[in-house]
Amino acid sequence: MMTNKPTLVFVPCATGAPWTSQHLAPYSGRPVRTLRLPDGVNDMEAYADALAERVADLDAYVLVGDSFGANIALALATRSPMGLQGLVLSGGFAANPITQPVMKNALRLMGKMRGVLYRRVVLPLYVRQLASPYDSEGQIPWSVSDTHRLFLDNTPATSFDARITAVVNADYTHSLDQIRVPTLILTPSHEGLVSEDASRVMREGIPDVREVVIERAGHMF
Repeated sequence: MMTNKPTLVFVPCATGAPWTSQHLAPYSGRPVRTLRLPDGVNDMEAYADALAERVADLDAYVLVGDSFGANIALALATRSPMGLQGLVLSGGFAANPITQPVMKNALRLMGKMRGVLYRRVVLPLYVRQLASPYDSEGQIPWSVSDTHRLFLDNTPATSFDARITAVVNADYTHSLDQIRVPTLILTPSHEGLVSEDASRVMREGIPDVREVVIERAGHMF
């Protein structure tokens, strides 16, 4: 598929939900594509394989990865795929962004919970980690309840568990120099989930990189 501009490919967060027409409206003047993440997949390389299939017909594209989706986009970018023109990573990381041992173990335990425990204990605790005081100020105002509903509607407990496993086991810190395209890191000024070192690691490891800090924004910006 030949276009004048590279296709913007939006890779979603851990909910797995594709970007909606409302969120993609600002890009109506250029080719865009999104995807729903496969369910029950617990390996980041398998997610990268799924993304590679989604872009296989494109001659030129830019990957725009959000949070968990940023890790998927980064994983594919380290393979230096044909057609990749650029990389945008928001709230992203090259390895497990949760560095506190207590929180790591808590996440693993949370991933094993099912049914009412998942819906009423795990998700409320997790989505609060994603919240910021600025979420209601966005172009599309957001809230903790919006994030909770997004997970409830799109993320079975088994997929939540699988994605935690994928994050815990993935580590691309030693492959960042394989990324051959200009990369933009978008970092919110308020971050409750991803460690402060996450952007530094990517900034120091990716050859052609620039970071922009988004003021008055949180992980869900």
